[in-house]
Amino acid sequence: MRRYVFASIRMAIVTMVVLGIAYPLLVTGLAQLAMPAQANGSLVTSGGTVVGSALIGQRFTQPKYFHGRPSAAGTDGYDPNASGASNLAPTSKALVDAVEARVATAVAENPGLSAGAVPIDMVTASGSGLDPDITLANAYAQAARVAAARDVTEEDVRGIVDEVAQGRQFGVLGEPRVNVLRLNLALDDRL
Repeated sequence: MRRYVFASIRMAIVTMVVLGIAYPLLVTGLAQLAMPAQANGSLVTSGGTVVGSALIGQRFTQPKYFHGRPSAAGTDGYDPNASGASNLAPTSKALVDAVEARVATAVAENPGLSAGAVPIDMVTASGSGLDPDITLANAYAQAARVAAARDVTEEDVRGIVDEVAQGRQFGVLGEPRVNVLRLNLALDDRL
């Protein structure tokens, strides 16, 4: 009996050292070598100060900035500690009411946008509730508002959207998109 107890204690110690110390250090080291920016959180800086992460959406509410997707993460949204979807079914009255309210807000805030032309990602949250990107259709729908707030032409704003836009991942996955934080920083730098 004593032999089995000591064997199980030794095995527990070896397992803790290998899986709790050695493996995490190995994976962290490989990540730092292979992709250091991503391993450190894909931090975005402006003027030498960290202003956010390219991987986590933020709330932008001023008319001069592009707005990200709605967030269901946390009570007020964009809470990285409460990442997750609303889990409301497409037939849920609460979801339908929320989307209708968001459509009305989007139409009221964005000149020239009609209820039938609102991009879906402008009024629905992503699965994580923290999506940092919007579609090009969403960005173009907001361009008139941003241009008016910055007293520039819509073509100037659309040009910056096109510069910051990213294509499909690996050329085939997903849709062309634009990172909202990087887009808003580019606007501040150029306009």
